[in-house]
Amino acid sequence: MIPILLCLQIVPLVIFPASSYSLATQEWWLPLLLSILTIIGLVQVLLRKSVVAWPWYLLSFSQGFNIISRLMMILPHATVSGSDGAVSANTPYLLITLASLIISTFELWYTELPEIRQKLASKAMSKATA
Repeated sequence: MIPILLCLQIVPLVIFPASSYSLATQEWWLPLLLSILTIIGLVQVLLRKSVVAWPWYLLSFSQGFNIISRLMMILPHATVSGSDGAVSANTPYLLITLASLIISTFELWYTELPEIRQKLASKAMSKATA
């Protein structure tokens, strides 16, 4: 169960409306960068069974930076102008951002639990001695 929840860390980093992934915007590179950092951390923790702390810091950094960037982008994307000039709420963007914030907050909290780190470290140590 722990590896599955750790692998789900990619989800809040990459869920954006399709328009955000256009090369005309500058929104696509940050999710890409944070996803790469998360993948590096996950490879170290899950595949290489590393017991050092830096991969965990990398995972926490990615989720924390995602929260900060999402909060900064809410106001510029909160409303859209219709063809008649009327301004309305950008509901899909707001819901996606809210979901991403909730998932990132959960993942940040989850990866900081000592029990999670100890359980993975004990598995890594038992395989190293076997």
